[in-house]
Amino acid sequence: MDKTKKQARYNRLFKQLQELLTTTEDLTARMSTISAVLYHKIDYFFWTGFYILREGELIVGPYQGPLACQVLKKGTGVCWASINQKKSIIVEDVEKFPGHIACDSRSKSEIVIPIYNKEGSIYGVMDVDSKDLYSFDDTDRYGLEKILELLT
Repeated sequence: MDKTKKQARYNRLFKQLQELLTTTEDLTARMSTISAVLYHKIDYFFWTGFYILREGELIVGPYQGPLACQVLKKGTGVCWASINQKKSIIVEDVEKFPGHIACDSRSKSEIVIPIYNKEGSIYGVMDVDSKDLYSFDDTDRYGLEKILELLT
């Protein structure tokens, strides 16, 4: 999909989610809605969900797709790298990412976006996987970062 069409899709999804997320401030409900909408509206999203920091561990939160790892080994994988580096990470080929955690061997590329609370601290990440190599780019990063602002 070309960049212009992809950006237009993210803009539509942002508006849709803005409307859907007006009924509750409950974080779990809001993450569940975001996961479901993105998973069902973007065809190259194979797994879409959240990992939440709890007592120093990354525990799976709301998600859509195949079975997930419940707890991610501390300090390894793309999700921990995103938290430790305090930035979004795009992985074009997960086989080339040192310490990648393979919850599902069909996953070939990944994007992880840190999520922040109102105080500006990271409390988790959004993780999106694709069955195809090179699925994610800066348009995805920007679109997802903007959508995740709806959580705060």
